[in-house]
Amino acid sequence: MFAEHPSVLVFLYALLTALATALGAIPFAFIRTVSKRVVGYSNALAAGLMLGASFGLIVEGARTRGGATLIGVLLGVIFMLLVQRFMGDHEGETEFLGARGVGAKKMLLIIAVMTVHSFAEGAAVGVSFGGGESLATAITLAVAVHNIPEGLAISAVMRPQGASILSCAWWSFFSSIPQPLAAVPAYLFVEKFSATLPYGLGFAAGAMIFMVLVELLPEAYEQESSRGIAAAATLSMLGMLAVQRYL
Repeated sequence: MFAEHPSVLVFLYALLTALATALGAIPFAFIRTVSKRVVGYSNALAAGLMLGASFGLIVEGARTRGGATLIGVLLGVIFMLLVQRFMGDHEGETEFLGARGVGAKKMLLIIAVMTVHSFAEGAAVGVSFGGGESLATAITLAVAVHNIPEGLAISAVMRPQGASILSCAWWSFFSSIPQPLAAVPAYLFVEKFSATLPYGLGFAAGAMIFMVLVELLPEAYEQESSRGIAAAATLSMLGMLAVQRYL
């Protein structure tokens, strides 16, 4: 059946990568009390994971088209500035999963960033099928493993705001829904999507770096000592880089 309809196989592979994102919520099932200290270290953890992911995306994009990747980074920063301006104007009205104001804004930002950048990862899965099933399997596994820390980063922001484990898992999965949606057209139009990949990778990296510097680290430093936050962020960034390098 799949041999006759390879697009179905592409969709299912990309759907698996999206489901893997929800696994990132599991560790937070064991954290019962969310103190200020936990909030601080959760933000530091998310910041490190996002920085590590950003570096990996820039390196991957620069391997093919460095200039396009740089343009993507700038577009990501501009996108975040516009979103910040819009949400800043409506911050008092912002409500999400029971949280209001700054907490709701932060949850919406990380979900928006992860959802937008998932298109590039879905396109990568679809394009990889053009190189044969072995390459497609390797890329799919790599994206799936890469998605788990992204779900962890989303949950690390949402859980301290009072979101349930199911909400964390659902919104983590939701952020990766663009992957199966982008994978099939990318598979059908390999060359056109290949050309846009560096822009997408750079866009995601720029948006995530911006969010780390403007949202996550400043709040983390308000909750815990600077040395502890810096150490936690650095270690989680190294962990993300190790996952991308060796898995």
